[in-house]
This record gives sequence, C-alpha cells and structure tokens, in this order.
Amino acid sequence: TTASSPKSQEDPVGNGHDEKENNPFAEYMWMENEEDFNRQVEEELQEQEFLDRCFQEMLEEEDQEWFIPSRDLPQGMGQLQQQLHGLSVGDGHSSEDILSKSNLNPDAKEFVPGVKY
Repeated sequence: TTASSPKSQEDPVGNGHDEKENNPFAEYMWMENEEDFNRQVEEELQEQEFLDRCFQEMLEEEDQEWFIPSRDLPQGMGQLQQQLHGLSVGDGHSSEDILSKSNLNPDAKEFVPGVKY
C-alpha cells in the first residue's frame, strides 16, 4: 500500500504558483499605482539631491570662513611660516637667568598699541 504524501507549501502547483496564493499577479499589483510610485521615488530623489546641495554649500561657506595659510597667505609667506615653525622659544638659558639680566621696569604700565602715555 502506498500512501500519497500531502504536498508541502513550497511545492508549486502546475501553474507555478503556491496553492494558497489567491492572486497570481499579486507580485505585479504595484504597477497599478505606477505613477504614484514613480512620483514618490522622484520626490525622494529630489529631496536627497537638495540635502546634498545644501550640505555642500555649507561646507564651502565654512571653508571660506576658515583661515588656511597655504591658500590665504601669499606664496612667500608659506616659506616664512615654515621657518617660524622651525624656531624654538628657549635657547638653553633658564628663565631666572634671563630675568636677572633684564633691564625692563617691572612697575611699568602695560603696553597697549596705539595708546600714548
């Protein structure tokens, strides 16, 4: 005696669709509203493009406001700036040694450029 095994859900019926699937064209039903779908996708793309443009403009404005020596200084200034970076503040003398040899008046008023005393 051979018992017929019941078909599993994954076994396709002769027409290539599952038995439980009511509408064989369900996969293509979105095409009914294709214009709405296209409009929605287009709006999303336009919105993304707008956001990208705004972000790029913001970055460009930020770049203009920042001081970038290689861009904003004349050519000769770049060399001068490299030389300045090579200089060091201390030359081996201790600060107490420098203060003891100083001719500056410690009680003098603070220097303010453009103000005459």
